[in-house]
Amino acid sequence: MRIASLVPSATEMLFALGLGDRVAAVTHECDYPPGAEQLPHLTRTTIPELMQNPAHPAEPGASALDAAGIDEAVRERTGRGESLYELDEDVLAGVDVELIVTQAVCHVCAVSFDDVRAVAERLPGKPEVISLDPATLGEVLAGVSRLAEAAGVPEAGEQLVAEAGERLEAVERAVESAARPRVAALEWMDPLFIGGHWVPQMIELAGGEDMLGLPGEKSRTADWVEVEAVAPDVVVSMPCGYYAEQAAAETIRWRRHLAQLDARVFAVDAAAYFSRPGPRLVDGVELLGHLFHPELVPAPPSRRSIELDLQRATV
Repeated sequence: MRIASLVPSATEMLFALGLGDRVAAVTHECDYPPGAEQLPHLTRTTIPELMQNPAHPAEPGASALDAAGIDEAVRERTGRGESLYELDEDVLAGVDVELIVTQAVCHVCAVSFDDVRAVAERLPGKPEVISLDPATLGEVLAGVSRLAEAAGVPEAGEQLVAEAGERLEAVERAVESAARPRVAALEWMDPLFIGGHWVPQMIELAGGEDMLGLPGEKSRTADWVEVEAVAPDVVVSMPCGYYAEQAAAETIRWRRHLAQLDARVFAVDAAAYFSRPGPRLVDGVELLGHLFHPELVPAPPSRRSIELDLQRATV
């Protein structure tokens, strides 16, 4: 079976299931695992400024726009009812796939589900289209099983889910008797967004108390007054799609507000461990467990986090 992935989290799932050799094409944002970015690209952004910044070609996902500029560009285009991504139908037809994996949970993250279905209907082989739309960590793991079943490898799905469950339980057991720090998870900085969907559950499993987000609910806008009012002990900056260095650079711009909180502030690799609802969310829970309780949870092999020095305004 040849498979096309139209969302990075699905690409990661497919490779984790041992199906990397069956993935025929991916999105322009698929950069994990290493080598996935070399596959044919099926998508491109309709906002040129969101393409990689040529001044920093080594930074995946780097944009020529700042956080406010990205938000404005996205709102302007979606407000006109236009898509943020285009699907290259010719490339998709050329790779001749039997299964297309996409999502409809976030209109900012992938090609429109309706567009994908329409294109699939026009292809000679009429490939099956499945949409993975999780709102919680449990639904992410259920999606692994569903994808494995659709790809004809149900046993691999069972094994991957079981291993993820064991790792999550290990973190939960390690922190079960520890005092829980008050946590604020920031999913975007300008405007300010509070982390939603699976993030609050990740924080809870890692031994923290999410003061602003609700499990399974969408991320939402907020203001600094609301963040200050909950007096967090820890702030985790996880701008959607950003890597740790990008997150740190963006977060430090708001040090005037953050310094008022008397909290430890971490910029994390959201693109790897928080934004994409795939297998590496488990790594994200392990990372949070270490940040909240370093004496109880060891640092993951690739911890990808930066603690910010707000007084020195450096990272």
